[in-house]
Amino acid sequence: TDFDTARQELEEFIPHVKNISDSSIRKMAGRDLTRFKEFKKQGVTVKFGRFSQKENDQIRKNVEDFLSVTGIDSAEKLLFTSRYPEDKEAINRLKAEHLFCERLSEGIPRPWRLIYYRARKMFDPNNYKGRYTKEEKEKLKKYHALHGNDWKKIAEIMSRSNLSVAMKYSEIKSAVNYGPWSKEETQKLMHAVEEVIRKRLGMEESNSLSSSGKSNRDLSIDLEKLCQKLPWTEIEAKVGTRYWRQCKQKWTTILTNKMTKGQQLYRGTKGLQAKINLIKRLYEMKVEDANEVNWEELSDIIGDVPRAYVQAKFYKLKVSCVPFWQKKTFSEIIDYLFEEKLPEFEEML
Repeated sequence: TDFDTARQELEEFIPHVKNISDSSIRKMAGRDLTRFKEFKKQGVTVKFGRFSQKENDQIRKNVEDFLSVTGIDSAEKLLFTSRYPEDKEAINRLKAEHLFCERLSEGIPRPWRLIYYRARKMFDPNNYKGRYTKEEKEKLKKYHALHGNDWKKIAEIMSRSNLSVAMKYSEIKSAVNYGPWSKEETQKLMHAVEEVIRKRLGMEESNSLSSSGKSNRDLSIDLEKLCQKLPWTEIEAKVGTRYWRQCKQKWTTILTNKMTKGQQLYRGTKGLQAKINLIKRLYEMKVEDANEVNWEELSDIIGDVPRAYVQAKFYKLKVSCVPFWQKKTFSEIIDYLFEEKLPEFEEML
């Protein structure tokens, strides 16, 4: 099937397919389209959102069956093959021979990618590690002195993810300023963001810009580029006095002010209505994990704002309203907000 036909056929099952990248559409056409058509013949619709207990059980069965057929001795080796470099080649060969993609998704009417992510979450022994203790932070500093930025090696030693140890170290090492942002810091942040976006677009040849007489500010960048994931540890290094999370929060504030022309969108009755709408929409999505939420789609609840702004408002909402939220799953937090706080907010409004 050619690309345009595949996209049209996928749209029947995934209405938001127009927002998906071309490379993802090609993968879905290969892994999912035939499956979706089979499910349609059986009268089964493609599902999104929260995985049911039945689906979780099916994933467990599919993984166990695959381990049994191939002789791979653990789900971790199957789903986190890169952690076992000495076995990697043999495992990947077994995956190809025994049709890992088809077997993992068997009997589950969802996109393969979501099934794979769910399986990795269920079977990752490094999951749910919680906050870093003082001892862990000291170990992290020691391991970094020994291994530098080899985050993969450090992650293996500490039984944490690569991203987790890299981000945590960036927080520890920064000469952090916790006060209000100065004009100089804000300018550094904006220049740093512009630099990484230029690099991403392959447009950082400043010589060609200056030779053509163009200003550095003449670059037109669409909203998606400004809001998408940026290399925050790189930006942190350029700013120098703030750690990556502060840089990300400040950039979100700058973007929000630009996009809303400084209007207060989350105050008073507007703020209450936004909280009510946010809780209702999240509850309707029935997702099990915050990573499964399409935060872009929720932006219109508050107004023309970046996705990070909505995520920040949700974080404040759960921290201020949900007791012992750290010990609750994402779906339990949403259920609590819907059942306990939503009626209060509606009465206040």
